[in-house]
Amino acid sequence: MKRAQFFRYAWLPLAVLLPIIGSSQAPIPQARRARSDIAAVRPEAEGFSSERLQRLDAAMQQFVDDRQLPGVVTLMARHGQVVELKAYGKKNLATGAPMTPDTIFRIYSMSKPVTGVAMMILYEEGKWRPSDPISKYAPEFAHLKVFKGVDPNGKLILEDPNHPPTMRELMTHTAGFFYGKFGDTPVHRMFEDERLFESGSLDEMMAKLARIPLLYQPGTQWVYSVSVDIQGYLVEKLSGKPLADFMHERIFRPLKMSDTGFYVPPEKNARFAEVYSAGANGKLEPGAKGAYISDFSRQPSCPSGGGGLVSTAHDYYRFAQMLLNGGELDGARVLAPTTVKLMTSNHLPSQLMTGEFAIGAHRMRPGFGYAYDGGVFTDPVEVDSPVGQGTYTWDGAAGTWFWMDPTNDIVFVGMIQRMLAPGSPDVEGVSRATVYQALVKP
Repeated sequence: MKRAQFFRYAWLPLAVLLPIIGSSQAPIPQARRARSDIAAVRPEAEGFSSERLQRLDAAMQQFVDDRQLPGVVTLMARHGQVVELKAYGKKNLATGAPMTPDTIFRIYSMSKPVTGVAMMILYEEGKWRPSDPISKYAPEFAHLKVFKGVDPNGKLILEDPNHPPTMRELMTHTAGFFYGKFGDTPVHRMFEDERLFESGSLDEMMAKLARIPLLYQPGTQWVYSVSVDIQGYLVEKLSGKPLADFMHERIFRPLKMSDTGFYVPPEKNARFAEVYSAGANGKLEPGAKGAYISDFSRQPSCPSGGGGLVSTAHDYYRFAQMLLNGGELDGARVLAPTTVKLMTSNHLPSQLMTGEFAIGAHRMRPGFGYAYDGGVFTDPVEVDSPVGQGTYTWDGAAGTWFWMDPTNDIVFVGMIQRMLAPGSPDVEGVSRATVYQALVKP
């Protein structure tokens, strides 16, 4: 069964290591301090052309002027110094409230790398190993079956997994799990009927998920999935703390990510951007059409590690800069450099990098693979990308995106709030082209 899913909106989370770590992976630079005052340095000081950077600015503004996007915030940094932080357009079209650098966004699947870091913290503590079966830590998944088809009477044909799905497969979307929205098989319909994202707790969600057969034999396909929500559940089980508390204590507080969490408190609501979807006529309409998660007004009882976070451009920059620094930022060490390299290296075998498997604009193929909870450019030239080798990247259902480039020591974060769907503008691709054409001193 082919799994080539080329729909941009397939990001909705909501909506895991083959023992091969490429020796050609770019080295992680020495730790750089991030400016806490977010005052941008002169682009030329970090190798960029101010004149050429105007093309990035013009492109972002054009998306707003053409009414393809309500607004945008972009942040670019090199060598730990913010080179540019700009806001364009509106955070709310109805009220006319302008987009500001401190606007809060639904980052949806950009939550995945954050949950991945939470898992890697626990990996460093010896709480799990990549080769372990998932059921070692979540007994609910000890008796999973695999969907093979339907018989003439419409009854599901199930078989045993060829091996118990592993933590490595869980971290790389190769364990057999999936999202219900991106297919029309009986098991996809079971996923939707179970209403997983309406569960009252992660325990309840996992109990429901364990009743649904795997879509394919573990390790044989790459299918974007609910795997990172399972990881969020495992963070709770392995740490003994609620997912939100663990992330706050071990990631957000040390990195001073003061606006990142699973909900927006009332005192910050004025900074929360409205989310839009394209209507039948292409006109932007308020609402997160097709999203699994839409209520960010209170702390959820079932937090989604796969797509439940909100954040700002600056907060997420600090997270990405920590990764680029090899796990440390401003004296706060979250991970060891070797752990970051493990997390951000490709873990897909060549047989899954043929172009058959994709989600949105991300197609697993020679030159672009999948690390733990994020994509990675293993050979940018092979995929016609200007980024440096080892660039780690991901994005979210409402259009947010980021990358961290260890070869060129660059972090870029882009924030918008337009649900991805066929016809969505390629803001991410345009940003990459215009950023690297302005890098005149690589």
